[in-house]
Amino acid sequence: MRQDQLRVALFSGNYNYIQDGANRTLNRLVGYLERQGVAVRVYSPTSKTPAFPPTGTLISVPSFKFPGRGDYRVAWALNGAARRDLEAFAPNLIHLSAPDRVAFLAKRWGRARGIPVVASVHTRFDTYFSYYNLGFVTRTVAQVMRNLYQDLPEIYAPSESMAEQLRADRMSTAVKIWSRGVDPAVFNPGCRSLAWRQAHGIADDERVIAFVGRLVIEKGLDVFADTVDRLTAQGVGHRVLIVGDGPARAWAAARMPQAIFTGHLADAELAIAYASADLLFNPSTTETFGNVTLEAMASGLPVVGARATGTSNLVHHGISGLLVAPGDIAGYADALTTYLTDPRAAAMAGDAGLTLSRRYDADEINGAMLERYRALVAAPTLVPQSAWQPIVDKVATALRAA
Repeated sequence: MRQDQLRVALFSGNYNYIQDGANRTLNRLVGYLERQGVAVRVYSPTSKTPAFPPTGTLISVPSFKFPGRGDYRVAWALNGAARRDLEAFAPNLIHLSAPDRVAFLAKRWGRARGIPVVASVHTRFDTYFSYYNLGFVTRTVAQVMRNLYQDLPEIYAPSESMAEQLRADRMSTAVKIWSRGVDPAVFNPGCRSLAWRQAHGIADDERVIAFVGRLVIEKGLDVFADTVDRLTAQGVGHRVLIVGDGPARAWAAARMPQAIFTGHLADAELAIAYASADLLFNPSTTETFGNVTLEAMASGLPVVGARATGTSNLVHHGISGLLVAPGDIAGYADALTTYLTDPRAAAMAGDAGLTLSRRYDADEINGAMLERYRALVAAPTLVPQSAWQPIVDKVATALRAA
């Protein structure tokens, strides 16, 4: 099948109303597909104050605010306008990227028409609830995800560690890797700026630990703060740089009053912030890949991170950074101390990470995804579910007659 014959309907739980790694990935994919001549339509909850302009054509679907986390919305229905738009667009492939109700509706819609349906996994939704004292719903959420993913021809994980987790959790046996990429023209060590550091009150000889990401508790902010406290108690010199924004910003500011908070940064500003730090500390255990880890590596930073999904595939322990058991405050403090007190070790790990990051070319990775799409659409046409009904009726009639 030619690329210009592809018509992809992408269903997203958050395409641009807030900014995070998942929706940045989806926007990059849509931009790449459209440059290759693929027709794409995106269906997602929207906001009157989006975080950034969407790439491609975005169609709003009805949604409601997630209880207790009003910054996130849950796609709830395919209303008349969205359904008519979908019918008119006439996709030949459907891509689901969040396990919400609209994903199930889109799956049913595609199956009824014999259209292949695939899904990508961007977030470990089933792990989030324990951070909000809702751990009792974890099993239910996991089963909902299984119901969505198990019978799809392919689902996509961003890392092999996440693929292994999906298989272990019985989400699917048809897991393939759709990795993430980084643009070295944007993120690179050359973006380091002493002037930027000085403008933020950082002395030239101070060693800076960066946290980059959405400020939410499930990103390990509590572990980050506890580790910083331990470094202070041990007399290890450091400055803390927090890049990002989110509902836990006030909590983080109160917990780490000496930290530098930049708020949300993007593009060139974000690249300067990365390169102007001295190491990245990413204690999150909810990553499926870890875009911030890859961007830090491309910026020449050593990384201290959790030995967990995503990060463990990116960071080569003892070479480009150090991996620590999740929640091990003493272990994290020791690992950070290594790079804070030994600039030569930090530089060697940063150089190794920079070399490793060059394996992750964004266009090459999205090109592989395009080839998966083409193969699925070119495969023998699925029989629409509705087409089976006359056969089922005949069999039932024959059985009754017998």
